[in-house]
Amino acid sequence: MKARLVPLYFDPGRDGDFDRQLDAIRSLLGEFVDLLAPVALGSPLPECEAVVFPQLLGVAYRQLAAFQSIRVPILLITSEFGTLSMWDWEIAEYLRSNGVETIGPYAIEQSRTVCRALGVKRELRDTKFLVYQDDPGEGFQAPIFKRFYWWEDECTARLHEKFGLTVVKKSYRELGAMADEITDADAHHELARLHFRTEGLSPRAIHSAVKLYLAVRRDLDADPSIRAAGINCLNESHFSDTTPCLAWNLLYQERGLIWGCEADTLSMATKFILHRSLNAPIMMTNMYPFLLGGAALKHERIHAFPQVESQPENHVLVAHCGYMGVIPQPFATEWTLRKKVLAIVDEHASAIDARLPLGNCTLAKLDSTMNGLTVAEGSLTGYAHFANSDCLNGGVIRVRDGRRLMDRLTSHHYLLLVGHHSSDIRFLGQVFGLSVEDI
Repeated sequence: MKARLVPLYFDPGRDGDFDRQLDAIRSLLGEFVDLLAPVALGSPLPECEAVVFPQLLGVAYRQLAAFQSIRVPILLITSEFGTLSMWDWEIAEYLRSNGVETIGPYAIEQSRTVCRALGVKRELRDTKFLVYQDDPGEGFQAPIFKRFYWWEDECTARLHEKFGLTVVKKSYRELGAMADEITDADAHHELARLHFRTEGLSPRAIHSAVKLYLAVRRDLDADPSIRAAGINCLNESHFSDTTPCLAWNLLYQERGLIWGCEADTLSMATKFILHRSLNAPIMMTNMYPFLLGGAALKHERIHAFPQVESQPENHVLVAHCGYMGVIPQPFATEWTLRKKVLAIVDEHASAIDARLPLGNCTLAKLDSTMNGLTVAEGSLTGYAHFANSDCLNGGVIRVRDGRRLMDRLTSHHYLLLVGHHSSDIRFLGQVFGLSVEDI
């Protein structure tokens, strides 16, 4: 969905330079935005996601009140290269000093990221997140699962208030029953067109994973506004003989569906915004900072953290459901669907064993207010394997300041992106009205 941008000019003041720059913006960014008819600064605006100034003039200093009245993001794209011109830094600083935030990209890819993000902001207002759950927190490991904010009505209400998205809840029990009614023949027929590697899985386990995928797909087909889905797949795993890992992998590839492990809507919202805006590979995983010590080791059933060359206090083990987590095939350097690891799920369940490329990475998560985003850049330095544990293949990440990370983490669930994205995420913060904190 494209964002709608209103070009603004100073009245009087629209001239040939304005029109030439507007044509440049249309050529460079027209793939991502719809440019509406230009409007004079201070005039009423049509419905839009943002305004853009193709040209700034010195008269801006004398029209501060008109700038202050604008209630949508203000883009400054005043150079033929699709960025803010260096001659406009003074005006941008003057506006900022007087409480007017503007977005002035200094690279064309940043401008494209901002435009994609504006489109995401518009799309969210017409988006539903589908979650399958019945009595969240009442199933397995209730003392743990009852603590999670994403199941609170307040969380759902804040997601709608902040982003306009709607959370739709359906029964996981009924989904499991629907999947059971799908025949082995139908599952086998579907398998003929699918391409994924398995190891150690029985035919029943593979069929069960495909049946759950088919059952979820039916619900998605009935409502195109559903663009993310999650299942309370651990806490209420007694409702199914499988896990949705394969389904999330296939549905992401087929329709770009954003997935939510454990029906974590806050992670789903973070993932939706970051992935669709940045086009970067992304996943959700559990955080086990080395500084957490025994509490982390016990949960993963390991005796010690992996050895690192130096500064163990600045390292984090990341793992989820026995491996690194749900990583779609297009993101992975290695990918296999294997037998489940966790005791909490059915014996016929499965899990994805996959790897992301080593190197730069970014950790990020919305906070509970929906007004802030914590971000930590680091490096995925390797993988750790612990036999007879709940971490058969986890990632090892080095961060800049492990103690600050411990002080400011907002959840055990974090989103992991390939590459460093802090600077671009700051632009997203301006688009969505989010404070961005480096931790």
